[in-house]
Amino acid sequence: MDDKAKETLQARREKVSRVHRMKSMIVFTLILWVIVSLLLMIFLSVKVVMLSQDVDNLKKVILSSSGSKTSKKANGNNTIQADQELLMQNSAEDNLADANDTLKVYLTFDDGPSDNTDRILDILDDYNVKATFFVNGRTDDHSKKMYKRIVKEGHTLGMHSYSHKYSEVYASLASFKKDFEKIQNLLYDVTGVVSTYYRFPGGSSNRVSNSDMSEFIKYLNQQDITYFDWNVMCGDATTSGYTKDDLVENVMKDVVKYKTSVVLMHDAADKDKTVEALPKLIEKLQQKGALLLPISEDTTLIQHVSLSSK
Repeated sequence: MDDKAKETLQARREKVSRVHRMKSMIVFTLILWVIVSLLLMIFLSVKVVMLSQDVDNLKKVILSSSGSKTSKKANGNNTIQADQELLMQNSAEDNLADANDTLKVYLTFDDGPSDNTDRILDILDDYNVKATFFVNGRTDDHSKKMYKRIVKEGHTLGMHSYSHKYSEVYASLASFKKDFEKIQNLLYDVTGVVSTYYRFPGGSSNRVSNSDMSEFIKYLNQQDITYFDWNVMCGDATTSGYTKDDLVENVMKDVVKYKTSVVLMHDAADKDKTVEALPKLIEKLQQKGALLLPISEDTTLIQHVSLSSK
């Protein structure tokens, strides 16, 4: 074989070798890509599962910390709601309304005073309606003015804990006593009124307290304090999606069921829709012939939990 033929043969061999190496590299790259893709898919699948578990856990925490309200809630910290179904079950059978009964309706406002308290009081005054305010402890000038105005205008001033911080209020019986005395003393110092009505943050059926609620109930009973829950909710603590008409309808569909309805509403800076719904709600209740009253010693007790049921 001459030199030229040898060179041609060598060139062909080198070309075949290059092609073979290129094919090997392509195959290797494809295999590596498949392996990396599989690993990435496995990693992402694990992350999805973990995130799903985190979401489930978060839902459980939210439900636990919303008490019910519900809350259900929030109230910011605040408004914990019991399920509406639970509320219905806990309403005494002898409170169910007949067609000829005159309905007694107690509008109650939790979590104030706030920037909306003046507006609520103005509306109540326009309609000559008295209500009940379960307030928290605040010492700024505006809040003190609102405490005084509530009393001066004939509404019932009730207590809703001083701090409304569940971890503090329900930490122990000693913590509950300290918080209770603080709010009662504040209201007395500002208004000269000894408040004798209490609403538990989250209600007596809340799912937040790590302590036995019967301890706190027994303590209030010993202090001659009457606590009230609710059997009708406007829904302003459960979601911000309700319109003012929705809030009215939520109340109206349930108050007709009971002789005595204690309606849960909220007095907070972010509850503008509640304020906007109030005039229409009052008008509809008055059209039904309902008596709109402030809580007093004559009010039928509405309680989710009592010592007898613990």
